[in-house]
Amino acid sequence: MVLATILGMGLVTYFTRVAGLVIVRFFTIQGRARAALEAVPAAVLMAVIAPTILATGPAESIAALITMLVAFRLPLWAVVVVGVISVVALRNLFGLF
Repeated sequence: MVLATILGMGLVTYFTRVAGLVIVRFFTIQGRARAALEAVPAAVLMAVIAPTILATGPAESIAALITMLVAFRLPLWAVVVVGVISVVALRNLFGLF
């Protein structure tokens, strides 16, 4: 039963993503809508790491702020790299490793 549930959730996730890609082919996205959609990855990243700012120690909070600032300028993969490097460096600086 658990395996069927996991497979079902995986299929639903896959089909919603594919459906989004298929539907987008029929529309031309320009202007403000395009800018809004391009901002989604950074917004999702902030939503994921925002609890870290409030619920952890100083190294994680500072690293999250650094990541947030970098997210405005760099592509998503670079933001993730900067976030990981900054949390590791700050944990070492604060002696948490």
